[in-house]
Amino acid sequence: MIRKLLPYFAQGISVGVIGGLAIVLLLWLKPFQSSSVIEIKQASNKTVATSTAVSYADAVEQTSAAVVNIHTTKTIRRSSHPFFDDPAIRRFFGHAPQPREQQQTHLGSGVIVSEQGYVITNNHVIDGADEIMVALNDGRSAVARIIGTDPETDIAVLHVQLDRLHSIVFGDSDKLRVGDVVLAIGNPFGVGQTVTQGIVSATGRNQLGLSTFENFIQTDAAINPGNSGGALINARGELIGINTAIYSRSGGSQGIGFAIPTSLAKNVLTQLIEQGQVTRSWLGIEAQPLSTELAESFGLTSTRGMIIAGVLRDGPADKAGLQAGDIITHVNDTQIIHASDALNLISQAKPGSIIAIQLLRNGETMTLEATVGTRPASD
Repeated sequence: MIRKLLPYFAQGISVGVIGGLAIVLLLWLKPFQSSSVIEIKQASNKTVATSTAVSYADAVEQTSAAVVNIHTTKTIRRSSHPFFDDPAIRRFFGHAPQPREQQQTHLGSGVIVSEQGYVITNNHVIDGADEIMVALNDGRSAVARIIGTDPETDIAVLHVQLDRLHSIVFGDSDKLRVGDVVLAIGNPFGVGQTVTQGIVSATGRNQLGLSTFENFIQTDAAINPGNSGGALINARGELIGINTAIYSRSGGSQGIGFAIPTSLAKNVLTQLIEQGQVTRSWLGIEAQPLSTELAESFGLTSTRGMIIAGVLRDGPADKAGLQAGDIITHVNDTQIIHASDALNLISQAKPGSIIAIQLLRNGETMTLEATVGTRPASD
């Protein structure tokens, strides 16, 4: 009986040995086989479709209807050639021909800020225009009238008589950080509404010579001729600036554009609508930036602050005791970095209000209180 079962035992042992050898061989070959296999992580279609980081279409969609194109027309009278000013020439050719009239057109952009028909734009877009036409994104257009202008910030407010208007939502430009994504919407070169994307390159830009009161947002979002007055929005579709100017040697965008922040534009906008003009405060001083040389002459290690170069007699500063040579370091506890910072803070105070001015005089720190007056209108 045992002899009959021996072949089966031998067969089972042989299969087990062969199987064991096969397993050992596979384990030995596994590192060589896996070295040629590449694992790739494929994003699902669902992830791509629902991602909010790859598109700003929602922000543009809720904003674009509030951005308008502005077309202005100005009549220019071309005088006759100076050639005809010579009496000898007039003797032979008669009187000079009558001056010719020529139509000059200009393109820009604007933003609807109220469903009542108010539109904000740049003053230089509509300055001197005889006729202003506002064209909406839905194809409608209307003649606009000027509500008020403020050349010192390059802001103007228009009004159009149209219904079913879509107004923009204002954001908080004071919370902007360098690196935030922004979108510029306007009418560059008159090609029609266009959206460009970039980031905030800097905030608080001043001393650019673009306007009297400067506090610009700098961005690399492409801004070209025709974008002036258009919207600079954040990724949520909120207005955070009015596109105003570009730095360019070619006339086109080179990645350096400037926008008026809503913190400044909103104040000017409100005053122009409610009063028809902008009222600002002043102290009656002549300001001078604190250069490195001047700081050293005063024994200072920093150029932060503003030197009072002159004081108007019987003006608010004179009555408060400020003197030429004083260095203003703080206004209402806000540190002054540049001279423009002090002027902006003073101008934003309500006329008749009292502001605290911290200054250096002969090396000593002191604080004076001044009652600001109404700034005279610029010529």
